[in-house]
Amino acid sequence: MSPRKPNMESSIYLGSDGWWHGRVTMGVKNDGSPDRRHRRAKTEPEVKRKVKELERLRDEGRAPKAGRKPTVEQWMTTYLTTIASLKLKPRSLDDYWSKTRNDIIPGVGQHRLDKLQPEHLERMYADMLEEGHAPSHVLKVHRILSRALKIAHRRRIISENVATLVDPPSVDETEANPFTRAEAKAFLLAAAKRPTFMRWLVGVGMGFRQGECLGLRWSYVDLDAELFHPCWQLQRLTWRHGCDDPHACGARLHRFEPCPQPCTVHKDYKRGCPPPCPQGCTDHARVCPERKGGGLVFTRPKTKKSQQPVPIPPPFIPHLLAHREAQQEARGAAGELWEDHDAVFTRPDGRPLDPRADYEEFKELLEEAGISDRRLYDGSRHTAGTILNELGVDMPTIMEILRHTQISQTRRYVKGRSELSKEAMRRMGDAFLPPPRATSETKTETGRTRAERSKRRRRIR
Repeated sequence: MSPRKPNMESSIYLGSDGWWHGRVTMGVKNDGSPDRRHRRAKTEPEVKRKVKELERLRDEGRAPKAGRKPTVEQWMTTYLTTIASLKLKPRSLDDYWSKTRNDIIPGVGQHRLDKLQPEHLERMYADMLEEGHAPSHVLKVHRILSRALKIAHRRRIISENVATLVDPPSVDETEANPFTRAEAKAFLLAAAKRPTFMRWLVGVGMGFRQGECLGLRWSYVDLDAELFHPCWQLQRLTWRHGCDDPHACGARLHRFEPCPQPCTVHKDYKRGCPPPCPQGCTDHARVCPERKGGGLVFTRPKTKKSQQPVPIPPPFIPHLLAHREAQQEARGAAGELWEDHDAVFTRPDGRPLDPRADYEEFKELLEEAGISDRRLYDGSRHTAGTILNELGVDMPTIMEILRHTQISQTRRYVKGRSELSKEAMRRMGDAFLPPPRATSETKTETGRTRAERSKRRRRIR
């Protein structure tokens, strides 16, 4: 009879099936029973290598938990439902869900988490680029998946985060295209003909984001101290089901086959036909009778820095007072139809401005002002930062006005102008070389006619 092995010592033996087997004691399970892991191989040296590797992970405290590992799809669902939802803002969480459903699950969702390899991710990224996705989109997918795998590694579900072994596509930073001073004046001149003039004056002149402009409330406007307190922003959130069976609730909208081409149903969609619904689809919450949490919602900005007060330029105050008086008149005209949201910029019935309609109006104003097409961010935030720089304002002050947390972020928002570069290089040239001497008005050649010779003598005298 062989002596009993000490606790935590592994066992290696040749089984009746012709395989070498190793048993490693890892500790105890949640229910108190021993946690014994099994490894097997065709040869004794191979099974010893596997046993030593498992023992090393155990001794270093990096051994994965016992039990069958979830698939990527199962883990992403768990991560977004119970972990990320506690930290992320609603819009960010919606974006995570969208990229998980449309990219991660179709690409690597069926792989077991501990069997996921770097080659699987590289192949998925290559397929996404071939389908026409922008490198920035692929990079965002990589970051979402890497974060989820990092949490799985931290909880010892897997022994390594394979996303750290993959180089995602490189992304060229989008070139900013802010307004020049002349373009900014032309844009505001076109906006002055509309009731939303003050909204564009704040956006272009103070560098407010779209959500911050539309989310401004009178309670957070201090006209005596001439300060805006951007404590709220307006966002459109995705509706969530409030019923017990989301799949059955949206049954009439489920579509599991791709649209026939040419498609007549989605012909006006800017992004083309939506992808087919996955099996067990729980979307279409907008038709749920008990829907919740969606539509236009006032939310807090992402960081505390974004909520810092911003001084209002004194010339803006008369326009702001006139805007408030016009809003009071509109409120009286609407009567009982007025919906009071305390918003600074509203529709005729008091509701906040729709971000989609606001974006369309920006494009219309560009056309009216004769300005080339550009992003809304270029015409507001980048423009304010660039013009402040041209006026000689230092970077730390611009950072405070734009409410950035790092000055490197401010430098990306400020685009240098060629006029300033030319002036700087002119001063550089003057520092090294003397300016050219003034030329005399006299000519060395003698005039051919008597009148010309007479005129030359008068100049010399």
